[in-house]
Amino acid sequence: MRPRPEKPGPGQESVWDYPRPPALVPSSQLVEVVLGGVAIARTTTSWRVLETSHPPTYYLPREAFVDGALVPTSGSSACEWKGLAAYADLHGGGVVAPRAAWTYPDPTPAFTAISDAWAVMPGAVDACRVDGEVVRPQEGGFYGGWITDAVVGPFKGVPGSWGW
Repeated sequence: MRPRPEKPGPGQESVWDYPRPPALVPSSQLVEVVLGGVAIARTTTSWRVLETSHPPTYYLPREAFVDGALVPTSGSSACEWKGLAAYADLHGGGVVAPRAAWTYPDPTPAFTAISDAWAVMPGAVDACRVDGEVVRPQEGGFYGGWITDAVVGPFKGVPGSWGW
């Protein structure tokens, strides 16, 4: 059963207005990732993946990460829209966040722009920030959405939302 979408206020987006299949939208917002008390990534060039019922997932270019922050690891997963994902452990400030980042090295044609970009699971690091606002992780531990005050839900990932 589809949940009741929240009404967006001025300057907000409803995740229920996002498309399916998802859209890839360039962003010039300042995006930062902090791990172990240090900034391991910072950029004003990223992409947001916008999919119905999901908060945006931000993909940062590889060059946004400090040297040594991304350490490829084993395993993969498949996305029906983007293709086969590869994973990396994140390293920063003496801390390791296992499998906290992923990329699509050979994505489907609609997502070629993110072939060398990395997404970060916000709940696995100290903080992710968008234009200075600390991101709240999408619930459930499976999806990597970034919740800010600019988006309203309800968001997939909460108990009972698997079939949305």
